[in-house]
This record gives sequence, C-alpha cells and structure tokens, in this order.
Amino acid sequence: MKQLVARAIVLSRTEYGEADRIITLLTPDTGKLRLMARGVRRPKSKLAGGIELFSVSQITYMQGKSDLGTLISARLEKHYGNIVRDITRVQLGYELIRVLNKVTEDNPEDDYFSLMQQAFAGLDSDMNTDIINLWFLAQLLRLSGSSPNLVTDTTDTELQTDKLYSFDFDSMAFAEHPTASFTAAHIKVLRLLFNVTDLGTLRQVQGIAELLPDIAPLLFTMRQTYLHI
Repeated sequence: MKQLVARAIVLSRTEYGEADRIITLLTPDTGKLRLMARGVRRPKSKLAGGIELFSVSQITYMQGKSDLGTLISARLEKHYGNIVRDITRVQLGYELIRVLNKVTEDNPEDDYFSLMQQAFAGLDSDMNTDIINLWFLAQLLRLSGSSPNLVTDTTDTELQTDKLYSFDFDSMAFAEHPTASFTAAHIKVLRLLFNVTDLGTLRQVQGIAELLPDIAPLLFTMRQTYLHI
C-alpha cells in the first residue's frame, strides 16, 4: 500500500494489546487520522520519540481499508518542552487537546491545526494562561460558526462606548441595560479574542488580563451551549 507523509499533532493515545497504541492525530491537510502504532510501548521503539504530546511531528503512515491506518515512522518537528515544566500549563494543554478533539469532525479545516500549534507555542512561553485559554475557546466558537454579534445590539443599534450591556444568548448579542456589567472595554476584548487569529498579537494588548475574569463566564456558557462541552 502507498505510504503517505503528513505533519501531525497527537490528540489522544489509547493502549492496545501488550505494546501497541491507537493514536488519534490532527493534520493540516487530511484532517484527523487514527493510526495503529505497533510496538510503540517497547523500550527500544523508534516510534515513541516521534509522537510526543505537545509536539508537531512529521509522520509516515499507510491508510487501512477501515478508518484505522498504520504508523510507519515519526520524527519530531517541534517539541514544546517548556509546557511540561509547569503543572498549570500541562493541565491546560491537556484540556485544550481534549476539547479540540471532541469538537472536531473527521475532516476539520486546517485552521484547527494552526489553532492547536499556536496554543502550544503560547503555553511553551510565559504568556498568561487565561489569555491562551479564552482565546482558544473564542476561536473554537468562531470556527464552529458560533461567534456572537459584537457590532450591534439586540435592537440592531451600533454598540456605544458610553453604554452598559447585558448579553442575550438567544440572539447572541448584547442588550443595553443601565445596571448591566459589560462595558465597551469588555466588548473590545471579546472582539480581539474572536477576531485575532494570531495568538502572539495579544501579548501587545495592555489591560486585557484584568478584564478576563468578567468575560470568562460568558465564554464558558457559550462553550456549553454551542459546543456542548
């Protein structure tokens, strides 16, 4: 059978038999792959070092007659090794991988690969983990077609800088209310989280971290409502 080559990120690993693993990988060109890595749990396996978590690898594989192919070889292209030095970053990394794996279909668009790779790079640095987490969530919502309306309110009036707003989940838009808690500053941060596709750009934004605690419950409710996780 023809051998295929792809760049890949490991999303999950399941023990199989005495020494094998079934691995789910995300690729930019062919979506998600399920591959059998034979003998990978043996001490001298040549495959093990090429399919680390929090990494981008170049793999060679053969596609099977079913949805399960066979991993032939794997070589690390980039390993984000600083992540495992901080338990908070490790836990967030596992959670982001879990969420992305759950919300993506068999053939997700290549933007998901870039999203996961950028999240790894952010976690590998000293970037604020709350920014990484909420940016990642906002981008997942955007890619799933569940972005909120951040331009006009529920009456189709342009959002104003001197007004206070609550959020209406039925219309996925803000509603003006004199005693509400969302300000123009909160809405600006939400626009950045949803519209900026380069995570590194958010490093340059002053004051974003201070507003995230107010925004987080809103995004987590959107996640539960529209991504069902």
